[in-house]
Amino acid sequence: MTDDAPLTQRRLNRALLARQLLLERSPLDPVAAVAHLGGVQAQEPEPPFLGLWSRLRDVARPAVIDLLAARRIVRGTTLRGTIHWTTADDYVAFRRTLQPVLDRALQQPARRPLLAVPGLVDRARALLADEPRTIADLREPLAAAWPDRSPADLAMVARMTLPLLMVPDPAQRTGFPARARFALAEELLGRPIAAQPAGSALLRRYLLAFGPATAADATTWSGLTGTRALLQGIEDVVVLRDEEGRELFDVAGAPLPAEDVPAPVRFLPAFDNAILSHADRRRIIRAEDRDALASRNGMVPPTVLHDGEVAATWGTVREGGRTRIGVVPLRRLSQRARAAIRAEGRRALRFLAPEAPGDVVVD
Repeated sequence: MTDDAPLTQRRLNRALLARQLLLERSPLDPVAAVAHLGGVQAQEPEPPFLGLWSRLRDVARPAVIDLLAARRIVRGTTLRGTIHWTTADDYVAFRRTLQPVLDRALQQPARRPLLAVPGLVDRARALLADEPRTIADLREPLAAAWPDRSPADLAMVARMTLPLLMVPDPAQRTGFPARARFALAEELLGRPIAAQPAGSALLRRYLLAFGPATAADATTWSGLTGTRALLQGIEDVVVLRDEEGRELFDVAGAPLPAEDVPAPVRFLPAFDNAILSHADRRRIIRAEDRDALASRNGMVPPTVLHDGEVAATWGTVREGGRTRIGVVPLRRLSQRARAAIRAEGRRALRFLAPEAPGDVVVD
């Protein structure tokens, strides 16, 4: 099915916000929200908590940690070869689909020959079946078997080849220790990983959370190649166009709010997928602001959305036993906008530092 009405950038913005649960906080529980979002970026252990708080009406850190401890939400390497929270069900369903993405991380000249080393993956599997280990803890026993190889590269092959999950620790504030141990996913979950790839099903989930989107956008989010064919394989797919005539895939009946729907201020954590999941990010980041958000080490700073767009970056500062938020606008903001940002920032502080929230400074 094709709809010829072009979608403006602002209409795409409102669609993204609605599907990302950022137009209004959702009544979904955390497990359902993580499933709807297709996973939550969890490269660092703290940001996912604020990511859910900004999207849900009722979310409490202890309840989320309980879900992590119960393995209903899990933390492992998935989309783009990076660490994400996913539901246990989604990890089982889609981990095999994402293996080609992880394989590409091993195509460096130093690592590629290791894929053919007889027994390497089996040895790593046996070590992890014996007991969960950090990736660093894998290096020494693997290097003992292959002393002429780089220990770090040997461990990386194991990490990217075997379905592994981090072992939660409910005693930690983030549900995981700073140096989390990895376990074989099938042992941690007590069930096998799905044997067949499910690329179209995964990308349908993407469209419901990020669409309408181009095939290049879907590649940016997932790391998969051949996304156009996978998108075309979705049973209820529709094809739309933007103002530049580009082909946009979507799921029939998915939300497409009007351009003038109000968009509240939202504080997003570092690495939030709402910011990272399109090849063309103009629907949420102005073109002139892209450089301000770039960093040499690949860090993606926490951001503030105002009227649906990234308008500022932010961070926390500990002073005199209290935590405050400092906001750095990317452009000149009205007094009303600053007041709205301060108000939402104070609410975020009560979640982030309930024991000693400070103030919000818009610099």
